[in-house]
Amino acid sequence: QVRLVESGGGLVQAGGSLRLSCAASGRTLSSYTMGWFRQAPGKERDIVAAISRSGGSTYYADSVKGRFTISRDNAKNTVYLQMNSLKPEDTAVYYCAATPRNLGLGVKYDYWGQGTQVTVSS
Repeated sequence: QVRLVESGGGLVQAGGSLRLSCAASGRTLSSYTMGWFRQAPGKERDIVAAISRSGGSTYYADSVKGRFTISRDNAKNTVYLQMNSLKPEDTAVYYCAATPRNLGLGVKYDYWGQGTQVTVSS
């Protein structure tokens, strides 16, 4: 089992940047495909980005392509989400998640962090 803890959320003005971190403990992060999800009030939780175990493959939702970058440092057991050119519609609670399955759409994620709030003001 792996435990995930997100950090780096906060309040930022539109056009600004934030970097989220997800630190893992309990098991080696390199065993897991990792994803970042977000959930805005009254909306479903949606995937934002995902990265394969090695970091060689990534996926981005259309709404964040070109603005967000997912990366991982397996030696530090940490996954990152660099968010640039933030928009008010990016406001949500952001969660990181882990799955032992290969990267792919609709993959079930088994382990979740507690979430970190990102608020983008206009």
